[in-house]
Amino acid sequence: MKLITRIVISLLAMSLLSCSNHRPSHLGVTNSRLATCPTSPNCVSSDASDAGHQIPPLQLHAPADRVWQMSEEAVSALPRTHIVTTTPDYLHAECRSALFGFVDDLELHLRPNEGIIAVRSASRLGYSDFGVNRRRIETLRKLLIHQGMVR
Repeated sequence: MKLITRIVISLLAMSLLSCSNHRPSHLGVTNSRLATCPTSPNCVSSDASDAGHQIPPLQLHAPADRVWQMSEEAVSALPRTHIVTTTPDYLHAECRSALFGFVDDLELHLRPNEGIIAVRSASRLGYSDFGVNRRRIETLRKLLIHQGMVR
């Protein structure tokens, strides 16, 4: 019976992990905004209007091109993070959890005319993220503040 239970748990874990590998199709910038967060509390976005999902954007404190370059470097330095897409004003990275390898999507959108980088971090699976996505953005913010790039 223990063997069957272990097999079932292993199959369940593998199916969950395989689901986390599918990149969402709604990511990116549409009408100058990042994707809307789902109703679940496992997403934060500076474009969100509700308090549960809202997080402040990164306020530029240096020339936009320099801040953007340093932002890419800071994202690359985040643990278990791989940059998937980068353009002159958009970055998408995949961040894996340490324990099960679940994937979260991190997005940055440079808006030099507004003096900001809009941010979004969202889990692909599950309901709650125990604040991981919010902490990821705040870690990135602290790195860039320390470098004098954002306020």
